[in-house]
Amino acid sequence: MPEGMGKGEHLRYVSTRGTAPVLEFDEMLLAGLARDGGLYLPERWPGLDADALGRLKGLPYAELAARVMLPFLGGRIPEADFRALVAEAYRDFDHPAVAPLKELEPGLWLMELFHGPTLAFKDFALQLLGRLFDYVLARRGERVTMLVATSGDTGSAAIEGCRDRERIDIFVLHPKGRVSEVQRRQMTTVKAPNVHNIAIDGSFDDCQDLVKAMFNDQPFRDRMRLSAMNSINWARIMAQIVYYLHAALTLGGPERTVSFAVPTGNFGNVYAGYAARAMGLPVARLIVGSNRNDVLARFFESGELVAREVVPTLSPSMDIQVPSNFERLMYDLYDRDGAAVAAAVRAFRADGRLELGERRRRRVRATFHGFRLDDEGTKAEIARLHEATGELIDPHSAIGIAAAKAQRGDPEQPIVALATAHPAKFPEAVAAATGVRPALPPALADLMEREERVAELANDLAQVRAFVAERVGLRGAA
Repeated sequence: MPEGMGKGEHLRYVSTRGTAPVLEFDEMLLAGLARDGGLYLPERWPGLDADALGRLKGLPYAELAARVMLPFLGGRIPEADFRALVAEAYRDFDHPAVAPLKELEPGLWLMELFHGPTLAFKDFALQLLGRLFDYVLARRGERVTMLVATSGDTGSAAIEGCRDRERIDIFVLHPKGRVSEVQRRQMTTVKAPNVHNIAIDGSFDDCQDLVKAMFNDQPFRDRMRLSAMNSINWARIMAQIVYYLHAALTLGGPERTVSFAVPTGNFGNVYAGYAARAMGLPVARLIVGSNRNDVLARFFESGELVAREVVPTLSPSMDIQVPSNFERLMYDLYDRDGAAVAAAVRAFRADGRLELGERRRRRVRATFHGFRLDDEGTKAEIARLHEATGELIDPHSAIGIAAAKAQRGDPEQPIVALATAHPAKFPEAVAAATGVRPALPPALADLMEREERVAELANDLAQVRAFVAERVGLRGAA
């Protein structure tokens, strides 16, 4: 076990719904979604006491990442090999701190998570996951078909992690007309033969349901060797835990307690903060920032999860009403009773409503707080920050900053707002708010001139499944 982490028993992975096989790390990585439809979680949290956290302070980001993640591997990847994969994953980020922190006002910090190759926080996980998949598949002599549903940023980050890899075919589903042009082109202009983009006539929730349906078709899943890089794959969450520790330790933890404000739609990013807290990081508050698709904010107010129709907004990566990763939190709220979680999820999907009860609501409110901001408020926050500091921020990050200011709590405790995307990914929204159109970095300067490759399909499972099977077959024949 690496210095700085406590020793523990061999770690394996269990499904939130309780009936899927318990898996080792590499098996869980390739499986993605559990066979009972649940999400995999570690059977226990690796512990970090104050001494262990103290030994992690001041480490370069890649070294911190390796030490924090190694216990989750359960010994399935040699330490030296894993350290090499981690170092390679973060080598090409364009800031030496990888996840730099800026103080916007006394005690309010912005953590920039957009310095990776696709300009979004998803790079922190997916630059590593592409390499992990390649490593594990090569050792096993296997190949997989990657299915990804994206509300904007996961798709391009997953493609960047998987492009041209011999053992992976990747299919990315995005909601047609509901991502920004920059987001779409980052996906559709990649010419790698193993990359396939599908624009679905529907919402992100529709894309996510199609992916889950293909996984739940067991013969199709086995024939296609399906795997996932969405945050339904635990390894995504594992990699995102690291930047919460990085921020807290930089700002005086573990001696100081830190809070985080996280713009999120699918609950995966903020769940990584919850996981860091469960491991022992002193976190006071986790504030969930929502746009008009405020299913999470409403839940934290009322204790009732109620899905409504998805409304397009300036922050499309959060245009979600069925937050998949919430099931992982439910697993703890239901005292790790998989059967109870499965019944609750079935009830929610049947009528779009789930009441968790007062006891569970109190448990949630001890850590989580909700916040919502509509498009006008988002533009106002982008304009306010630009006028006050000269900083340009994207609409999602603006919601995170506004959430931090509104729900800060103890003014003596530092609070970190997560900047989840580069402002140039949403140039129209930023320009409308500030009069300044943010420029793409040099590597993407010609993005708008590149040729696109995308199939437009109906929200129809049979049609999408046939498209995937045909192209996997052609690839195999070649």
